[in-house]
Amino acid sequence: MTHAASHPLDHLVWNALTGRQAHLAVGSPRALRFHPDVAPFAALSETSPQAFQELAALLGPDGFAVMPVLAPLPQAMEIDVEPVGVLCQMVAADPPLGDNGGGGDALALVLGEADVPEMLELTARTKPGPFARRTREMGRYIGIRDGARLVAMAGERMQVEGYTEISAVCVDETHRGQGLAARLMNQLRRAILARGDAPFLHVFEHNHAALALYEKSGFVTRRRFHLCRVTPAAGR
Repeated sequence: MTHAASHPLDHLVWNALTGRQAHLAVGSPRALRFHPDVAPFAALSETSPQAFQELAALLGPDGFAVMPVLAPLPQAMEIDVEPVGVLCQMVAADPPLGDNGGGGDALALVLGEADVPEMLELTARTKPGPFARRTREMGRYIGIRDGARLVAMAGERMQVEGYTEISAVCVDETHRGQGLAARLMNQLRRAILARGDAPFLHVFEHNHAALALYEKSGFVTRRRFHLCRVTPAAGR
């Protein structure tokens, strides 16, 4: 692989782990992952036997990781590869449609360490994607409360030079249909653009409703990726 010569989003996980988010990385010269308490994503610098050996050692006998890759990973002696699905990587280079450049949403609050138990509970109920105890350390997370209860959330996940991912967009079922997710996403988009990055996100190709919603919001599919779940190969 020649990550340096490619688009920064083509090898997103590797570029994040060797760049802006290197402080959250664990691994070796050929295989890196986010700390398991941060995110399940891993990446390889190359698809050599040595790299797969380092990945298997990094995961440990009972571990796993997920890897978005441009082409399906080859089966290797050291790991088992399970296809999960096809991801659309969508980028928005412009402010939200109808945005007047105003300030942030008054209802949105920055979420901190004290909010982590509620963030974990909300993502467990709504299942927006992987969210762990330290995921909040990847970027800025904001939420909306109804009284004392956290009912909606969105945040920043992987970051590379020029791009910041929006992720963990979720709303409790009791508060859906009120536009809360769009309000949180729009605030994140404005903040990301203001610091010179382009916002992007990922959505499964088969999720047609979400694809249509993001396209309507100004996101454009840039590229498709194969998402693989990798585990150490038992007994090899």
